[in-house]
Amino acid sequence: METVPLDSKNVYYPPGGILMWIIIFLELFTFGMALVAMVYYGSLERELFHESRLLLNASYGAVNTVFLLTSGFFMAKSVMELKRQQVAKSIRYLWVTMFLGLCFLVLKSIEYNSKIDAGLDMNYNLFFTFYWALTAFHVIHVIVGILILGISTFNLKRSPDKVELIDIEAGAAFWHMCDLIWLLLFPIIYLIF
Repeated sequence: METVPLDSKNVYYPPGGILMWIIIFLELFTFGMALVAMVYYGSLERELFHESRLLLNASYGAVNTVFLLTSGFFMAKSVMELKRQQVAKSIRYLWVTMFLGLCFLVLKSIEYNSKIDAGLDMNYNLFFTFYWALTAFHVIHVIVGILILGISTFNLKRSPDKVELIDIEAGAAFWHMCDLIWLLLFPIIYLIF
């Protein structure tokens, strides 16, 4: 297996390739603009946003933060083991990463169900419009990330000699983007207002 397909010290070829980083920057820009809009409208309707935030369960958000940060750690360990040509260890860490991503989705589903049962849907008020739009868009990214990692795991198990490090690094970069977006969403949605 080729462990360093590109010059890893070359800034023109970051881990995962330039295309992945363009996608990551565009996604971060999109989420960033939406969060700026939420903060702006929250400053105009402070009481509404504060009272609405109190209807959220910050413990769910905190536990999901732990799930994603821990999954990011195992994703980094997976890439590190692959660089050492320890394919079996890399695969195990990929499985742990995906499991923690699934834990995030299960807890988010429980949270979503409680909001729906309470009538706190996207049309409830402006805060919940932002809440649903931002968190659901993030959930889609986590699902895509799990699919990418699942395909990477399958390919790595089936024919490790044909998998290039840059492909695994691209999946890792996407997964870390999901972590970073959640680290922006969690405090603004669950803690600040």
